[in-house]
Order: sequence, then structure tokens, then C-alpha cells
Amino acid sequence: MGTSMDRRQFIKTAAGGVAGAAMLGAMGELPRALAQEKPAPVFPGKKQFAGSGVVRKVTEDILYLGVDDRRIALFENVYPVPRGVSYNSYLLLDDKTVLFDTVDRTALNPFFENLETALNGRALDYLVIQHMEPDHSAALSQVMARYPGVKLLCSAAAAKMIEQFFDFKVEDWGYTVKEGMELSTGKHKLTFVEAPMVHWPEVIMTYDATDKVLFSADAFGTFGALGGNLFADEVNFQEEWLPDARRYYTNIVGKYGQQVQDVLAKAGTLDIAMLCPLHGPIWRQELGWFLDKYSKWSSYTPEEPAAALVMYGSIYGGTENAATLLAKRLSQGGKRNVALCDVSKTHVSDLIAEAFRCGHIALASATYNMDVFTPMKNALTDFAAHNLQNRTYSLVENGSWSPAAASKMEAILSGMKDMRKVGETVTILSTPNEETAQQLDKLGDVILAALDGAAPAQAPAAAESAVGWKCRVCGYIYEGDPLPEDYTCPVCGVDATFFDKVEL
Repeated sequence: MGTSMDRRQFIKTAAGGVAGAAMLGAMGELPRALAQEKPAPVFPGKKQFAGSGVVRKVTEDILYLGVDDRRIALFENVYPVPRGVSYNSYLLLDDKTVLFDTVDRTALNPFFENLETALNGRALDYLVIQHMEPDHSAALSQVMARYPGVKLLCSAAAAKMIEQFFDFKVEDWGYTVKEGMELSTGKHKLTFVEAPMVHWPEVIMTYDATDKVLFSADAFGTFGALGGNLFADEVNFQEEWLPDARRYYTNIVGKYGQQVQDVLAKAGTLDIAMLCPLHGPIWRQELGWFLDKYSKWSSYTPEEPAAALVMYGSIYGGTENAATLLAKRLSQGGKRNVALCDVSKTHVSDLIAEAFRCGHIALASATYNMDVFTPMKNALTDFAAHNLQNRTYSLVENGSWSPAAASKMEAILSGMKDMRKVGETVTILSTPNEETAQQLDKLGDVILAALDGAAPAQAPAAAESAVGWKCRVCGYIYEGDPLPEDYTCPVCGVDATFFDKVEL
């Protein structure tokens, strides 16, 4: 059969085309209607794609506008958050309206939905930026664009950072505030509290004396999405949330214990009925219980002095076996919640949190390239970076031909403050045998006695005391000695004469 179209097929196709054109004509004159000039109505401002705003009352005049993020895998691209995280923002409705912080850029649509719902047509008078980290300030410029006339309030240090993140100067759009400055919004009186290095240098907190609320920036926060809950007493905090609160503090703020102690001292002078952090639930009950946790964590006091963490770095299982034998001895000796952690598989943020919880740390490491097994070395380096101190420790090393891990671990620990060794180092050659198993049992008994207060620990590893310089104005600490003569405080701008020498 030929592929060319014969005369009959051509006529049929042409006829079909004419009929189709006639049908289109019969359906109406759409092209001409589109071409007509028709003024569009003013767009009424329909809801965002996310839907209705999710807003909750904190007090009669304070509303919660925060947004949960359950899609995030790594907070700050470092810390796993399998339960997600919340970005908290608050709105005060008084004669004047005040927005406290914004949210991460991933949560802009639901945030603005919440803000629009909460304002209900009112203007926004003030935007207080307490912390410039982008998960709380990403919407700053959009808030200012959407609400003309809003005045921006922040610390002087935050003002410098705003110029780094955005293309405008705070002095053109608002004011910088200092410790003790007050803002009256009607019946509410707000006082600003400087909190440098908790955990960035620009941080301020805001105290509402009327409702006795402290907007505490990143302090007193925790990992975890709220899921419709708002207050700590609405969740099983002690059982389900405390590990994430501990991991959040020790990893995010843990290095800055002295600065947190300074903030706790300031908080002690305020009549606080409620803590409103930028992550996690709000505290309105049992504040003393949570503040006690912060006091222990920030003073590097073991949260559970009689608890033990056993960390091991094992290649073929011999070191793991030794660590398990030691953990078993501690458990059989009456210690509860002995944490046995494989440093190759346990995220270092969990190791840091457990180290802050426990009074004793047992370190068991294979020798690797005549050094500490790499994941163990990395973990200990992170411990030092987070300023872990005031712990007892014991050592187990393994090596098939030349064990060297213990001395290398000791070198790292010697640079950490007030770390006291318990018991003699146990050395394993490849795998534990009957003799080394007995040595591990003996080490376990010495650890048990030390945890129960019956056996003194050895003196701290010899090390020079770490020295720094503390600003008398804002509390910022310069680590190192001497302080350069031309040094200027990066937070408040005073010169070197305002710094006092301190031990770290």
C-alpha cells in the first residue's frame, strides 16, 4: 500500500478541519474577550499557600507565631534533628505592637500567614531582633517591606551584622538598644538585657515586667518540633524532651559556660513567670527545675555525678569487647544508665551531651597509625572545643603490636581543665584474655568506688591553667594571654583597659 494520501482521504480530512473550525466559532469569541481592556479589581490579599494561620496565646497580650520544621535533617548543617525543630517568634499586642524575632527562610510562608492572622489588620510598630542567626532573622527585610513604618530594635553588635546579611543600615530604620533600656508599649514595659556569647556576641533578651515574661533568645531552647503543643507542661518533657534539651545546650551553647552563668545571675534579679525561647516549648511551670539543669551544665557540674559514659573506638571488635566488659562491671556494681557508645556510629553531639550528663568517662581506643583511633580522637577534640571539664576518666588502649592510644588520649585530656584520672590504664593486645578481663574488672571496681566517693581520683593531668580576659562591660571573654594592647571588644567596642584577667 502506498504512503501518499489519495483524493478521497484528502477531501475527508479537509472537511473535518472545516467542521472543527466551525465548532470553535460556535463555542464563543474567547480571543476577542481576552483582547478587551478590563480593569482588574484590587487583589484582596488571600491566604498564603500554607493555609490558615496557626497562632496560640502565650498570655492575654502575647501570641506565638512560630513554625515547625520537620523536613530539616541537620540543624546548622551539623546536628541531627530526627524530631525536627521549631522556629519561635512572638507578637505583643498592646497600644503598640511588637514582633520578637522572625524565622528561618524555609518557613517564611507559614510565618507571614501567622503574622497576618495575629495582627488582624493592625500595623506593626516594632520589630525586635534578639539574635541575628539566620534561623531567626531571615525574614527581617521582608517584614520591613510588608509593614511600612515598623521600627527595628537590636543591639549595636547586631546592627553591624545586619549590614553583613542585608543591604541597609539600622540607623536609617530603627535604633540600637543597650542593657537596661526600656520601651513602653502601653500597659507593658519592656526592658532589654544583654546576653553576649549566649551564644553569639550580639544577643539581647527582653523582659516584659507586666506579664513577667523573659524572651530568652536561644537560651533555654531545645531541639524538637512542637507539633501543636506550646508549653513544656503540655509534653512529657523529662522523659521525651530532656535528652534533646541537653544535646541542644551542650553543643550549641556549651562552650560559653561563664557567659551563661552571667545571664543566670541577671535572671535571678528578675521576677520571671515564663521563659519564651527561640526553639522548643515555653516554660511556665517548674522553672526552677529547668534553671537548675542550666546551672549545672553551664558550671560544668555533672548532671548525674554517679553516672558513667563508656566510649569505645574499635576496628575488629577487640576494643568493643573490652568496653562491654567494663560497662557490664559498672552495671553489676549498681550504676544505672551506663552509656556504652561506639564513637564510629554515635554522633558526636550525642557523645558531648552524655559527657555533660555523666560524672565519669571511660575511654577505650584502638591504636591507629600510632595514634588514637580517628573517631575517638575527633570526639575528644570536640570535647575540648566545647570546654568540657571537671570529670573523672579512665583509659583502655588496644594495639596488636605497639599500643599507643592511651598516651595520646592523655595528651588531649591534659589540655582540658580539672580532668582527674581514676585507676591504671588497661592495655589490650588485640583482644581481651583472662588476664586483661580481670584488669578490666579491677578498673571497674576502682571506678565504682570513685563514683561512690570511696576512692580518691588522681590529681588532674598537669597542664597550665587556661587564661583569658573578661570585658567588665558586656562579659565577652578573650581567650589567651596576653591581651593585645590595642584590642577592642568585638561586642561593646571598649578598649583593653576594660578587661580583667580570668582563669578559664
